[in-house]
Amino acid sequence: MKLWGMLRSRQLSNVKFRRQVSVGRYILDFYCPEFKIGIEADGAQHYGSNGSQRDDIRIKELNKLGVDIIRFNDNEILTNIDGVCGIILKTVEKRR
Repeated sequence: MKLWGMLRSRQLSNVKFRRQVSVGRYILDFYCPEFKIGIEADGAQHYGSNGSQRDDIRIKELNKLGVDIIRFNDNEILTNIDGVCGIILKTVEKRR
């Protein structure tokens, strides 16, 4: 995956991200335990009414655990990886 290529091995601002991490009762696509940042890469199934409702509940529960969730759709990751990384970096800076 293109995003994992940017996050792995502390390539993004020397921040450690892990892939497919269990937090609470959820598995996050990517997670930074140091700053409690979860990143979700969403496919089309997340944009229907059922998927959107489940995602809202998921985000609220993870927020209660102190985890900040950032969501990107697959197209954003494929066509604007620099912008995606910029948003992740801004979130890291807010939590430092």
